[in-house]
Amino acid sequence: MSAPAPFIFICGSDDFLVNRLGQTRWAELCKDVDDEFSRETISGFANNIGEVEAAINRFRESVQTVSMFGGKRAVWLKDVNFLADTVTGRAEGTLKLVDDFKELLEKLDPAQVAVLVTAAPVDRRRAFPKWCEKTADFALVGGDEKSGGEGLAGVLMAEARELGVEFAPGAAELLLAKIGANTRLLIEEVRKLATYVGEGTPGAPPVIEEAHVADLSPNAAEGDFFEAAEAFFAGDLKWTLAALHRHFFAGGDARPIISALQNRNRILVQVRALADAGAVRVGPRGLDGLPAAQNKFGQHFTGATEKSAFNLFTQNAWYVGKLAGSGKLPALRRLIDNQQEFIKAFEEIVQRPNEQEEVLREMTVRCLAA
Repeated sequence: MSAPAPFIFICGSDDFLVNRLGQTRWAELCKDVDDEFSRETISGFANNIGEVEAAINRFRESVQTVSMFGGKRAVWLKDVNFLADTVTGRAEGTLKLVDDFKELLEKLDPAQVAVLVTAAPVDRRRAFPKWCEKTADFALVGGDEKSGGEGLAGVLMAEARELGVEFAPGAAELLLAKIGANTRLLIEEVRKLATYVGEGTPGAPPVIEEAHVADLSPNAAEGDFFEAAEAFFAGDLKWTLAALHRHFFAGGDARPIISALQNRNRILVQVRALADAGAVRVGPRGLDGLPAAQNKFGQHFTGATEKSAFNLFTQNAWYVGKLAGSGKLPALRRLIDNQQEFIKAFEEIVQRPNEQEEVLREMTVRCLAA
């Protein structure tokens, strides 16, 4: 039988997920430590080398302290951020302190002190995380930063499985598109939707439908799902004007709406150009041929790798298909005219800052009543 790992090390790119698993493992450790004075939580969050040194010194004192009533101690060094690829994390002084930290961990006796370390984010190219992976009871939560939407999709599906629910086709993708990269909110939305759908039918798990997500989940991701944008690109003048009124009645500003309209319009300009060239096909189920189009035209977006409305191929393929297939795709000339109208509206808002709703209403009428 192999010896127990000297400590537990949990890391990942998302501090919420790391801390959530940390809470679970900490509760397990504390079951073996009856005396609450023998349990200690230490913050590993540091903004500079001095704070890194202070955190490690507090950790040293804690793991070397003998329990007041004898028995085992439990120490949690949480929210460690000095292992990241940051100015503080790369500093020579920090690297020397991390070496000292490693020596402390090497000398731990798990029979005397149970240690949990949670860190996010972590530069896994460094020697220390690699050593932890081999030495500790190691857990990587939520994948790495490069996993992007795939990592979030995994988090969403794992939470659904834990709650005993399933997502209908399109529902998970819509939730990711609406919420964006906010893990905490994403998990809370899954819980809310799971509660809403209830227990399902006998012998089958409850199913979260696309309509549930559309009706119950907020539009939190970069403003792309503003109601006004949805209504505008549906070509519904009455709905758009009503959505604008609700937005401004609630104290909203014009600029995020213009930004949402511009971003979606930029995507549709690119879709329309590809469709006119025969590179993709827009149908009732979305957009067909996008991967082949990327292979053919992706070279023209060299260097543009981050998600951007200026680069169609950085967008979620399902989301692009949803935008393109949600209604009749406007002609390229109409989309270009839209973009000009958005610019004109922004310029008018600068000149008429107290008439923002009126400016957008006028812009909407010019675009949709044409």
